[in-house]
Amino acid sequence: MHQTGPMDPSRPLHPDSLLLHADDALHDGTSLTPSIPWSATFTAADAGAFARMASEPMHPAYYTRYGNPLHRRVARIVADLEGAATGLVAASGMGAIATVAMGLLAQGDRVVAQRNHYMGTTKLLSELLARFGVHAEFVEQTDVEAFARALERPAALVMLESPTNPDCSLTDLEAVARLAHDAGAKVVVDNTFATPLNQRPLALGADLVVHSATKYLGGHHDLTAGVVVGDEATIERLWATQIVLGATLSPMDAWLLLRGLRTLAVRVRRINDSALAVARALSAHPAMESVSYPGLETHPQHALARRQMSGFGGVMGLRLRADYAATAGFVAGLRLAQHAVSLGGVDSLVVHAAAMWAGSLDDAGMALSGIEPNLVRLSVGLEHPDDLVADLTRGLDAIARPAG
Repeated sequence: MHQTGPMDPSRPLHPDSLLLHADDALHDGTSLTPSIPWSATFTAADAGAFARMASEPMHPAYYTRYGNPLHRRVARIVADLEGAATGLVAASGMGAIATVAMGLLAQGDRVVAQRNHYMGTTKLLSELLARFGVHAEFVEQTDVEAFARALERPAALVMLESPTNPDCSLTDLEAVARLAHDAGAKVVVDNTFATPLNQRPLALGADLVVHSATKYLGGHHDLTAGVVVGDEATIERLWATQIVLGATLSPMDAWLLLRGLRTLAVRVRRINDSALAVARALSAHPAMESVSYPGLETHPQHALARRQMSGFGGVMGLRLRADYAATAGFVAGLRLAQHAVSLGGVDSLVVHAAAMWAGSLDDAGMALSGIEPNLVRLSVGLEHPDDLVADLTRGLDAIARPAG
């Protein structure tokens, strides 16, 4: 029978073990694999029990929009990995980020955010929240002094993301968190690219951490989900907002996410090693203008990466010595890396950044975000790195080969 007693607090478990056992106390029976509670609603034994169920935040067996047994298990694992008290799951990464923003901000509040964010986050801050009287100021993420200047005026929230999409720039999380707290602002960090295995923002001063669990946490390109973790009072406040917004994670996706989390450590370690090998190999190719990957010594923020990260993830920005058309041809000609959006799963994925963002940004906006016609985003998966290098090199050779 699965043990459900408390773990020895005097000996914290390694992340590999937390992924398998952080939710042991929430186990629902004797089966090793958890069952899926398909019900949207749950029964109560009597009126008193019903009243308790209805009033308890995130009760796991009252109504699935309020909570579900699998929601609780996923949140427990991610919270423990990040060193947080508790967590909340959502239907997507943007569901989690929107819940944070709508739960913590009010009319007249000001947000300081970095200029390069996931596009959905940028639109939420600059367009949607602006309609409700929330003002966002965007600064260069690599410039700590830019944050300092922005925080000379009152701010309620500082929104950060590191590394960023798609060029893998970093934010000095510890320095910016210190400035934010001195200014009385809460700090939220999107840790999707790094994962809790490579970076722990709460230990660097953040108040909340969000993830698009669609990416590395799920890891198999078969679910959409989001997670936010932090202190109990703030998460309870966010839950009250989430049940109004309705960004509810389905029981099936919660089960898939729980399954994906079990293998996160082995996947991330393999991806870290493979991505570094791929980045080093591609950097030496004559058709490559630059490879932006925090693990490379040539990355302008490599020292910061080594200071605040324990691994460098699987995403890199490739700038080819090519125009838009040749870059598009390179992407289309790859055999192993699949041409698809998203990242962080078992399959390597590749996108032509300028083509992907063309519908969301004008030329000036893309230039401001560093999205050039020759930029390719590569998310390394679990293929053998030698095979990936061979596939990518074949495409680069075609660019380097003289016409005719």
